[in-house]
Amino acid sequence: MNAPDFRPDIKQFSDESRRMLTALIETVREAVIAVDSNLRITAVNAKATEGFAKGHQPLTGRRLSEIIRDLDLHRAFRKALEENRAVTTELEIISNERRFYDVTINAVEIAGERIAIGFFDDVTQVERLERVRQEFLSNISHELRTPLTSIIAFVETLEDGAIDDPENNRRFIGVIRRNAERMHRLISDILELSLIESGNISIEKTPVRIAALVNDIFDTLSAKAEERQIELRNRISADDRLAADPGRLEQMLTNLIDNAIKFNNPGGFVEVSYRSDHGRGIISVTDSGDGILPEHLNRIFERFYRLDRGRAREAGGAGLGLAIVKHLARLHGGEITVSSELGKGTVFNLELPAA
Repeated sequence: MNAPDFRPDIKQFSDESRRMLTALIETVREAVIAVDSNLRITAVNAKATEGFAKGHQPLTGRRLSEIIRDLDLHRAFRKALEENRAVTTELEIISNERRFYDVTINAVEIAGERIAIGFFDDVTQVERLERVRQEFLSNISHELRTPLTSIIAFVETLEDGAIDDPENNRRFIGVIRRNAERMHRLISDILELSLIESGNISIEKTPVRIAALVNDIFDTLSAKAEERQIELRNRISADDRLAADPGRLEQMLTNLIDNAIKFNNPGGFVEVSYRSDHGRGIISVTDSGDGILPEHLNRIFERFYRLDRGRAREAGGAGLGLAIVKHLARLHGGEITVSSELGKGTVFNLELPAA
């Protein structure tokens, strides 16, 4: 009598192995895709479905090329299968937004079948931060190089004999001083912004009389406003209050009012008003300048972003003031927004919790 045949059913074994593999890769943080020798997907985890499935269609059973159209990725999977070793590659997906992955692929054998398992580590945020870092270094280098070049040039001129020229030496020294002050402001703004973004500053809220604070700011900026023939209007009632850190609120409003003066038209006005809305206080800074093009409105709170680089540099700005205002407003639990109409001016609305 022949011995009974105890060989397992291959399909049943394969299905069970697939279930075990799926359960295992669900524990992995990265998106995971497993393919067979024909690069047909045999298993995925939820992270992969979320990242690569279009319209939440199932991925298993479909060819890898249907899901991700990237020849380098396909070659890496095939290489891992053919050479039975780990292969690494990079993947960039361009859809609604660009996403970047570091991919590691390993070949394994399960139930007599060789498969390749790819681990997709989403490094989009890392790439984005790296680009921000590179842009920051590029911007800061440019902003420091310009005044430094001017300082060095005028120092060399003075050393070459101009220091004994009574008609020009004081003018040259004045240029050096202005450029040194510009560098000082830039470095101070960078340090301030770094402290704010790192969370190393504290906000101590107290009820602040807004009208009195705005009057103090107007007194500070009056000489600049008179030079450009800008009328300063304080439309805030003496009794209006906000819950804010007095020093930080003054810093925010000084930035907004100073910008409204610098980028205004001669003979124009800057008006500051206040209104309350559902427990929130909104301070509006309105100017009579040329306005801002719509494509710039979403970017003006970015670091170093300036609408007119030549005019901003002439006015002494580096494009950090509005970024500081944005972060300080959020630390207060508030927000800063902007609206503008070409030829009619711009309105910045600083919204904070009311007292």
